[in-house]
Amino acid sequence: MRCMTCLAVLATLATALPLAAQEPSQQAEHSAPTHRCAAPEYRQFDFWLGAWSVGADGQPAGTNRVVAIQGGCGLQENWTGSGEGGITGTSLNVYDRQRGVWHQTWVDAGGTLLQLEGGLLDGAMVLEGSRPGPGGKGVTLHRIAWTPNEDGSVRQRWEASQDEGANWSVIFDGLYVREGDSP
Repeated sequence: MRCMTCLAVLATLATALPLAAQEPSQQAEHSAPTHRCAAPEYRQFDFWLGAWSVGADGQPAGTNRVVAIQGGCGLQENWTGSGEGGITGTSLNVYDRQRGVWHQTWVDAGGTLLQLEGGLLDGAMVLEGSRPGPGGKGVTLHRIAWTPNEDGSVRQRWEASQDEGANWSVIFDGLYVREGDSP
């Protein structure tokens, strides 16, 4: 019985390790939607897939790589900010079929954790969440909208509110252009 279990584990590792060692672009080839995640809702954020150059206020803001993971059941974002001190971060994004919402968990090299939820609203993916306010006082609401443009670019507008949503300030308003395309 023990040997059978050992053989099963070894067989699983033998098939999983070569895939895990591949680059994200190679993994995407193996991330075709699984039967479980073939519903149209799982494709709602696919416009964000790709390799991006991101700008804000006419200046480079960073690069972003967004790949399909887990057989097309989720998206993984890998952000690298431009310039000295540019922050890096990763998000995992998934459609929660049971609750009918999209969920994003973001973590960056500064230790920031941001959890957002939402869905498609007028053609844009809009996710919202909250975090403790500056100095741990109060609550800061966050709202991020990703809007696909006709030319294939994507606008990301990130807003925050420290007064329960009465007023919103823009934190980031960026334009994602596919690498190799002209801005």
